[in-house]
Amino acid sequence: MRLLLAALAVPLLGSAAASGPLAAQQQERFGLTGKLIQGGFALGTAPRGTTLLSLGGAPVEVAPDRRFLIAFDRDAGPGTILVARLNNGSEVRQTLTIAPRAWDISRLNTLPKYPVPRPEFERIRGPELAQINAARARESDSQGWRQTFLWPVTGRISTLFGSQRIYAGEPGSYHSGIDIARPTGTTVLAPADGVVVLAATAPFTLEGNLLMIDHGMGLNTAFMHLSRIDVKLGERVRRGQPVGAVGRSGRATGPHLHWSLKWRDARIDPLLVAGPMPVAD
Repeated sequence: MRLLLAALAVPLLGSAAASGPLAAQQQERFGLTGKLIQGGFALGTAPRGTTLLSLGGAPVEVAPDRRFLIAFDRDAGPGTILVARLNNGSEVRQTLTIAPRAWDISRLNTLPKYPVPRPEFERIRGPELAQINAARARESDSQGWRQTFLWPVTGRISTLFGSQRIYAGEPGSYHSGIDIARPTGTTVLAPADGVVVLAATAPFTLEGNLLMIDHGMGLNTAFMHLSRIDVKLGERVRRGQPVGAVGRSGRATGPHLHWSLKWRDARIDPLLVAGPMPVAD
């Protein structure tokens, strides 16, 4: 099953060239579908005979059917190169141009960056980040990355991906996902098949009750500020399965779901995956 980037699944045209035998130059090309844009991602099909695929010099996993996934961070540069090394010794190379985006920047000159004393925050935050990083390092054989992604909840989007706040002159981290305003207790659904790689047993300082789901091929979901988590570490979940409920745990001013998607180190805009927000029930 192919992952459809709702309303954005269009063929990607780019310059591709093969080195080596003339047959490779004439026949082998990448098949790409998606959005070459900051915060975007694409599904691809590697040329026949690919033994090694890389993006910007970093290896990319390829499934047995030659399918693969690539993504571009919010701050991705203007371009990168996709390279497939073939079993005949040749290479297929494609230069990818990554479109820039404008981001919403807010300046909050009277607020500190963190609402807790800095030494206390640093003491608590280190172990929390270690848990998150360990969760992202867990790999699963989930095929959820191939599916059409669902919105986990529907409602008003209160904060967009990529927005950033400047606290009294000190930049905060950019907003890594989408905030969806819904009442506490609203059911949250798995957007695609996956394996639970983190189910917080206690609220994290910023994220509150944090749930992370691996969809395979390095793609994972994080749900933050939940009022409860209904699945366990290591559990396989199915697309559309209830996994928790909206809340305001952690650093939150009101009940909402924060949904973020990440491929390796690249944070992805959920709007480019799930498409326009449907009308809430």
